Amino acid sequence: MQNEKISFVIPCYCSEKTLEAVIAEVEYTMENEIKQDFEIICVNDGSADDTWGVIRKLADTKDYVIGVNFAKNFGQHAAIMAGLSNTSGDIIVCLDDDGQTPANEVGKLLDAIRSGSDVVYARYSHKKHSIFRNMGSLMNEWMAKTMIGKPKDLYVSSYFAARRYVVDEMLKYKGSFPYVVGLVLRTTSNISNVDVNHRKREVGASGYTLKKLLNLWVNGFTAFSIKPLRVATFGGGVFAFLGFIYGIYTIIKKIVLGSVVQVGFSALMSVLVFSSGMLMLMVGMVGEYIGRSYILLNSSPQYVIRDVVTKSDK
Repeated sequence: MQNEKISFVIPCYCSEKTLEAVIAEVEYTMENEIKQDFEIICVNDGSADDTWGVIRKLADTKDYVIGVNFAKNFGQHAAIMAGLSNTSGDIIVCLDDDGQTPANEVGKLLDAIRSGSDVVYARYSHKKHSIFRNMGSLMNEWMAKTMIGKPKDLYVSSYFAARRYVVDEMLKYKGSFPYVVGLVLRTTSNISNVDVNHRKREVGASGYTLKKLLNLWVNGFTAFSIKPLRVATFGGGVFAFLGFIYGIYTIIKKIVLGSVVQVGFSALMSVLVFSSGMLMLMVGMVGEYIGRSYILLNSSPQYVIRDVVTKSDK
């Protein structure tokens, strides 16, 4: 519908050299192709460069830009949640700040929403990320499918559009560790994909390090799934059963067959180290859940906003 307002949310991290081009592309597409009312919410996630200065300049000169500045780095998903909370549109679109997600193809996402989908994700036939980032995406895909029930044929990405009611439901989550895909999947199953191009990064490098990717995976399955605990329980049961069977086997060898039971030092140490490692892993996993519950009870915030700027403030 032509009277719908479209809100764009752009989490920004060290993107002072790319953000203006992204904003310009959104502006051109909306004013010349889509021709609908729109707004853009840029969230500076504690960037080490002058990203906030770029956002301030854009907000000072363009009515449709809203700038949100975090007090420190809280992560991409927290930035998305902060952006969503500042939107007023009927359809909300999230995209990246580096220009790799094509804003000029947003019409495909909007058409899918108008065709009946609650949420639509951009799907790339070939992602032009680094090998490290693509491996991280594959791990994230596996985690989402295994731990939080993502349908096998659904492709999730950072470029997506959602209806207003979905976003309103997502914003009800007040936990300290938001995971956007998990919030979408627990809200609706009416999700689709559209094919778009994925561009090569022209400037800079991805802000995702190995540490950030690991934190993202852990956050995903501990915030929205108890399957790891069930796996731990099942694994403990399996090892206990195998130990029982091996004990029966040893008794049979000793009493019935009259064999002298030989226990090799290397074999014993291997079993001991493996069992101890598994126990420590399971205890650590339980500790992760307990720790996150403790942080939640202490009302640790998803994010802290230092400044919000718009042209109307001037």
